[in-house]
Amino acid sequence: MKKFVIGIGGVTNGGKTTLAKKLQKHLPNCSVISQDDFFKPPSEIETDKNGFLQYDVLEALNMEKMMSAVSCWMKSPRHSPVSTAWRNAEEVPILIIEGFLLFNYKPLETIWNRRYFLTIPYEECKRRRSMRVYEPPDPEGYFDGHVWPMYLKHRGEIESIEEIVYLDGTKSEEELFSQVYEDLRQELAKQKLSCKASLEGSSA
Repeated sequence: MKKFVIGIGGVTNGGKTTLAKKLQKHLPNCSVISQDDFFKPPSEIETDKNGFLQYDVLEALNMEKMMSAVSCWMKSPRHSPVSTAWRNAEEVPILIIEGFLLFNYKPLETIWNRRYFLTIPYEECKRRRSMRVYEPPDPEGYFDGHVWPMYLKHRGEIESIEEIVYLDGTKSEEELFSQVYEDLRQELAKQKLSCKASLEGSSA
């Protein structure tokens, strides 16, 4: 069975979850896995020399558990625990994986059909972050001492990947959705044509 896997990565408070949920509502047979659901408990998160909990690193996440959820969906998209009700049995199953550290994780490298990365400027990111309530709360200096430096580091690590589509997270939710939805609609149409051509070729 053909499948289509979308990655939505990017900066904290860039709009990843909002975009993923909006796409899920409009794409048939679409399931979502959120990387934030796989954080380890605070007692297992390391601290740096400044006493900042190191949440913005892969080691803070139970990536094996997340990969298990991804593998379960890949084996059986219709019946995996993250799957939603299918609206059209003829449409290709779609999985959206959203999170801040997706494209730096090598075991995921081979599964992407489309990758998007949301960016927002430093000041806007800091403003949005200050309005969110976290558990545990961000200590004073955490954004500048850990969150933003880690974002810059991780973004630098993926800049050589040509297939990533960068998105301006300062655009409205509707603008971002329209841009990505139209892009995906075209990509899915290409896949459908390719699949049809290969089937016709094999039956000739």
